[in-house]
Amino acid sequence: MSNATPSLAGTRITSLLDANSFVEIGKSITARSTDFNMAETKAPSDGVITGSGVIDGNLVYVYSQDASVLNGTVGEMHAKKISALYDLAMKTGAPVIGLVDCAGLRLQEATDALEAFGSIYLKQTLASGMIPQITAVFGTCGGGMAVVPALTDFTFMEAKKARMFVNTPNALEGNHVDKCDTACADFQSQETGLIDSVGTEEEILAEIRQLVSLLPTNFEDNDSFEECTDDLNRTCDDLAACTGDTSLALSRIADDHIFFETKKNYGKDVVTGFLRLNGATVGAVANRTEIYDEEGKKTEEFDGTISARGARKAADFVKFCDAFDIPVLTLTNVTGFKATLCNEKMMAKSVGDMIHAFADATVPKVNVIIGKAYGTAYVAMNSKAVGADLVYAWDNAEIGMMDASLAAKIMYPGADAAVLNEKAAEYRNLQSGVESAAARGYVDTVIAPADTRKYVIGAFEMLFTKREDRPAKKHSAV
Repeated sequence: MSNATPSLAGTRITSLLDANSFVEIGKSITARSTDFNMAETKAPSDGVITGSGVIDGNLVYVYSQDASVLNGTVGEMHAKKISALYDLAMKTGAPVIGLVDCAGLRLQEATDALEAFGSIYLKQTLASGMIPQITAVFGTCGGGMAVVPALTDFTFMEAKKARMFVNTPNALEGNHVDKCDTACADFQSQETGLIDSVGTEEEILAEIRQLVSLLPTNFEDNDSFEECTDDLNRTCDDLAACTGDTSLALSRIADDHIFFETKKNYGKDVVTGFLRLNGATVGAVANRTEIYDEEGKKTEEFDGTISARGARKAADFVKFCDAFDIPVLTLTNVTGFKATLCNEKMMAKSVGDMIHAFADATVPKVNVIIGKAYGTAYVAMNSKAVGADLVYAWDNAEIGMMDASLAAKIMYPGADAAVLNEKAAEYRNLQSGVESAAARGYVDTVIAPADTRKYVIGAFEMLFTKREDRPAKKHSAV
């Protein structure tokens, strides 16, 4: 059944959920405050619709803010309804989806609103790692409300009308909205690392449905599988051509060629997202050097290094996967770390976070080296040294300290070109060849690119019962 309050907020809920599945909770709740003419102001549902429903048969809890009621401002009872929804979600082990359209905290309710709003932060924190949390911003999401998406796992933003900010663009010294609109979807998705996808309202709701179908309902859910109708031994003959744009490579490997990319517009040199392999959800992290559009035209190109943003993006994603027992697949093709002043400010911290995430994760971890794997950047990308359970490498991969030609120049300074070429070839054969790494146990198996799908499926099947303990401690300090 569906009993959503008739409004744009209610329409969004019914569009998101399976037909007639929504059951509203707290429909009769209204504002309690009578100060500043609030007694004469009608506030149906106190500006937020809350309840439960299903997406593809999976239970979810949803709240949707109603901008037609007091501009969607968060008052005392408004916040308490969302907090109560979180309590139910944590008790039953089901995701929470927030549809945000809010003008901020309600001034008329002052400390009552602040106190109740603070409880949302608390509930989000307690729910983190227990149940998936998803936010979609359709209107204004400003001030303290902008922190709500930062405390959730995935955030979507409507392309034209959505606005997200802690401080408005005009409040920033030396800035004006016409100069740099820091609240718009493009800025937020490209610069903050909070937004997973930007699109129309219909596109966002469809993506949320797809994401929910891929994720476990909670951290103890071991039944988030679907029957695989794709050939488990299917060869991917065109996979070698997708080394540059690894979002395409991951779609080729995936069941039915479906890959759900996260944080699409942030740290584009690293790809993160979800796919199914033999019906089971797997999280993927991959280096990227090129981006192609739907027509097959190259739109962007990168230098093969990891940026600080890419490392941060990977770290956050792996932490989520580990929290919800989602295995992690990495595709490695990296030559080093991005060398710019901007990146250097956060590079060590971001890479440290990425290494910590990979090393600390106890889920099954499989690495496939698909191109170059040089230096500490290779080590950081889920190498065997930091905890990968199985490492495969394509037969044309290069694994070593650095490019052989550069290594020769360093080891033989002042040598002529002929000597440098000879020594580079020698170094490449002895130190950078994939067989050399395999001989030392750093690579478990050398494979043909076309066979990647069947090898990684076999690896995760073998690792299905993996159990790994960590030293007893409260939690890591970095």
